[in-house]
Amino acid sequence: QVQLVESGGGLVQPGGSLRLSCAASGSIFSINAMGWYRQAPGKQRELVAVITSGGSTNYVDSVKGRFTISRDNAKNTVYLRMNSLKPEDTAVYYCNAEIFTVEEQYDCWGQGTQVTVSS
Repeated sequence: QVQLVESGGGLVQPGGSLRLSCAASGSIFSINAMGWYRQAPGKQRELVAVITSGGSTNYVDSVKGRFTISRDNAKNTVYLRMNSLKPEDTAVYYCNAEIFTVEEQYDCWGQGTQVTVSS
């Protein structure tokens, strides 16, 4: 059994910064891509950023230049540094990872963490 646990959300003023963390735990053999998604009220969940096991990254256009995704493979953790936050970044943020145990492949999701950007 594997799981993802997120932390770091909260309330921040426009222009502020937050860092989200997501740690994988369990009988992990390896982790492939890790990513962050978000879902705002009344909207579909969208991919925000993704990072491969080799460190290649990709971002949705609306966050390019403001958000940075990174990972610590030794800690099985992915981070999302969010700068210059805007009210339209308000959403529940979910991490996602493709995790392999010796026996199984899992498409894992975290429980979600709320990010609210408001003055």
